[in-house]
Amino acid sequence: MLEPSADTRASLFKKAQQYSENFLDDLPDKPAYQPSDSMGRGVYDIPIDENPKAFDKLLQLLASEVDYPGLNPASGKHAGYIPGGGLYPSAIADFLAAVTNRYAGIFFSSPWAVRIENICIRWMCDLIGYPEEAAGNLTSGGSMANLIGLVTARDDANLKAKDVDRAVIYTTHQVHHCVIKAIKFAGLREATIREIPMDRRFRMKADKLKKQILADKKEGLIPLTIFASAGTTDLGAVDPLIKIADIAKDENLWLHVDAAYGGFFLLTEHGRQVMKGIRRADSVAIDPHKGLFLPYGSGAVLVRDGQKLYQSQHMTANYMQDTRDATQEFSPADLSPELSKHFRGLRMWLPLQLFGIKPFRAALEEKRLLTRYFYKKVQDIPGIEVGPKPELSVMFFRYVPKSGDPNEFNKQLVEEIHHDGRVFLSSTKIDGKIYLRLAVLNFRTHLTDINLIQSVLKHKIERLKNAGSFT
Repeated sequence: MLEPSADTRASLFKKAQQYSENFLDDLPDKPAYQPSDSMGRGVYDIPIDENPKAFDKLLQLLASEVDYPGLNPASGKHAGYIPGGGLYPSAIADFLAAVTNRYAGIFFSSPWAVRIENICIRWMCDLIGYPEEAAGNLTSGGSMANLIGLVTARDDANLKAKDVDRAVIYTTHQVHHCVIKAIKFAGLREATIREIPMDRRFRMKADKLKKQILADKKEGLIPLTIFASAGTTDLGAVDPLIKIADIAKDENLWLHVDAAYGGFFLLTEHGRQVMKGIRRADSVAIDPHKGLFLPYGSGAVLVRDGQKLYQSQHMTANYMQDTRDATQEFSPADLSPELSKHFRGLRMWLPLQLFGIKPFRAALEEKRLLTRYFYKKVQDIPGIEVGPKPELSVMFFRYVPKSGDPNEFNKQLVEEIHHDGRVFLSSTKIDGKIYLRLAVLNFRTHLTDINLIQSVLKHKIERLKNAGSFT
């Protein structure tokens, strides 16, 4: 049974293909968010046991319990959090990678797979502006990429366990929470985390960073690394990377830039201007499942000096002795905590080869312009208060009623939008105030979707005002 016949394989594939075609064909008419009382509990109706199940029944379960309720990341009307993408050729690539099941961790075992992954790494290094000696790894996402960057910084500084409580890590309140998790996972829980003040656009103040580092050195502490952002997840802010890079060089600190969300805007002229200085970072996290619209599980860490990444992550074992002479290329297993891994590179390489870079650049520029369009149009609604002009494709805003608690109004406004489900926005809290977030990064999001978001927003504001609690 574990080796289906050709006819059985063809039948399974045909049904799966039809399921995916139906999903994509129906996508424009599906809600971006579908509230559900059961919350997918129906999956428990088919337990894993000794008995085989019909594929048709399992597909029905996926449709009703998995792909219908909750948030639909594939929808072009999903403009909350940082939207995912899900390019179709990437799904084909994943299918081929899973069927052939090439082990992409070691060059010896699958040279062509490792070369493809390294081609993707090299292309991203060129995008950042890194030299030939740079290296990197395709990760599961920004969380693992930031962790690897931090561990490499720790190892490069040769930080001893006895000195961890004297180490200092510099960032801002807007840093992604995965960085805080990375600090814990890297054994740096006892290190000091300095939140450097931000300007009115939520960017790190470089002068405050410099003063803090000097003060910490005077106190006998060990400044370890700076975590800067090139597009914060919450607000889309880009720190002043040139000034921060100057400070990192002068004070001999490792500079890591979290560009998981914003990094691929380097494909655009605006992105290159905003992120000047990123090439001087010692390491960068960047997520192809964001700015390249790949399926979830596609991240990357890039390190300017590849040998430092290798020295931090490389280990060997006796049973791997046959692989040691194959040194023509870096092996992913030597640059990451992972040994067994999916052949992630194929899902990135195939669409880049199939489409070329031009449509990705055009899509990113469109998302930036759509965000600026919404930023302007939403202010036509009386009572709307906006944050700074969006740098990339994230912005935030709120409605301020003439009477009643603004936080309660915006909390109810988000709930109304979610209950409606046609579009999806998320919320955040800044300085104690609740704001709505618009994050535009799905390749399927276009002007009609942004106009619909605007229309739903206006309708829900009027609905809450007419309910009587607010004016």
